[in-house]
Amino acid sequence: MTDAHAPTRFDFDISPEQAGQRLDRFLADAIGTLSRSRVKSLIEAGQVSCDGATTREPSETTRAGRQITLIVPPATPARPQAEDHDLPIIFEDRDLIVLDKPAGLVVHPAPGNETGTLVNALLGHCGEDLEGIGGEKRPGIVHRLDKDTSGLMVVAKTPLAHNALSEAFAARDIDRAYQALAWGLLPSTISYDGAIGRDKRDRKRMTVVTHGGKHALTHIRCLEAFDASVSLIECKLATGRTHQIRVHLSQAGHPLLGDPVYLRRIPAAARGLGDLARRAALDFPRQALHAARLGFTHPRTKEALLFTSEPPADFQSLLRSLRGS
Repeated sequence: MTDAHAPTRFDFDISPEQAGQRLDRFLADAIGTLSRSRVKSLIEAGQVSCDGATTREPSETTRAGRQITLIVPPATPARPQAEDHDLPIIFEDRDLIVLDKPAGLVVHPAPGNETGTLVNALLGHCGEDLEGIGGEKRPGIVHRLDKDTSGLMVVAKTPLAHNALSEAFAARDIDRAYQALAWGLLPSTISYDGAIGRDKRDRKRMTVVTHGGKHALTHIRCLEAFDASVSLIECKLATGRTHQIRVHLSQAGHPLLGDPVYLRRIPAAARGLGDLARRAALDFPRQALHAARLGFTHPRTKEALLFTSEPPADFQSLLRSLRGS
């Protein structure tokens, strides 16, 4: 009897006749029970090795004599499990919840983060109060914040709220503003307009593209500058693309402090800071980005709601270091 909770392993020795194929196509054809898209996602999740070395490239070409191993993790329940976690809730009624998400909290369960997410915590908090979205008792996530971005989010509890808020976000009928710390001195106001798409060289990154991609527009206002080396800015989104603020500022030569994806080297602007401020800025462990304002029309009462949030303690500590530079 097989253990349903154990991973399944597939091993293949590539023959000369099997050489020259895309890795994802070869595995899908060889196994027969997994779709190519499923195989591709397993490769990108690090579940495939070639001669013992992990590969994450579905388009890699098979070569004769190599040994390919694929590990298929055991299936997990489709519905995220309810968990008991404290949630920093600012506002709640029968239709929706507004919360101040801490940095480090993942919104949705995903491979590598199946538990301990915002969705798990919301299921535990709401319990039977959830009317359900799409026939399931689950919270309606109408927008997201990156794991290490802090700040305000609204979550729907009812189909009415989910539909109305989704339409409002799609129509950009939402008042959203972020505070961020960026390298360099930015003008008092500036807008960045550039289509954003997936970086072909690194799938974890987005980039500004000249062909394809989705239109993106970010409005920036400089709130404070530190030795012409760092700027405290307010960012307003006219569109809502993945990593939009981070990508636009990086492309403009002003990456966010601490950004693990778009800050690849020590910026020249760091030389303008004093020793303590420079060390604090370079050692900041996440992107310095906080969703500080969120306004929308309540889907049931039609009341105009506006919420604000001060940046968290680590962001405030970095600001104090910069102001003391």
